[in-house]
Amino acid sequence: METTLFYILSAVTVFGTLCAITARQAVRAIVYLVTSFFALALIFYILGAPLVAAFEVIIYAGAIMVLFLFVIMMLELGSPEKLPKPRLADWWPAVILFLAVVGSVTVIAASRQPAIAPGFTAISVREFSQALFTRYGIAVEAISMQLLFALVGALYLGRRR
Repeated sequence: METTLFYILSAVTVFGTLCAITARQAVRAIVYLVTSFFALALIFYILGAPLVAAFEVIIYAGAIMVLFLFVIMMLELGSPEKLPKPRLADWWPAVILFLAVVGSVTVIAASRQPAIAPGFTAISVREFSQALFTRYGIAVEAISMQLLFALVGALYLGRRR
């Protein structure tokens, strides 16, 4: 079951990112990118890294996307009144991605045990950091590269005039 969810969420992540890259309107691109980030967070959760999944949601889907929205508002790319109304064909990628992510969350919530075991013990900062950079080292590096790309993109959008 987890393998199937992994492949579904991987497809959602790739498809959402492709939609974000090819979107003609910046706000739609941000919505697709947020969907991609949520799917990636679910992948990390399935792989047994709930802390990395929480970082993905808090840092990327929250903070970075808010920064992108501020840059879009600062640039004043055009008034929304001049844009054509979305047709029904414009909605299908967003609906498919939304249904896949919500369905995956439902399946994960129904099949997983609680993340915190009854015998929970506290660990020190040293143990936490060792686990973060040894066990989840590649995930931390991948997320740091995503953050770097987001920063470069925000700088590029902010300086372009």
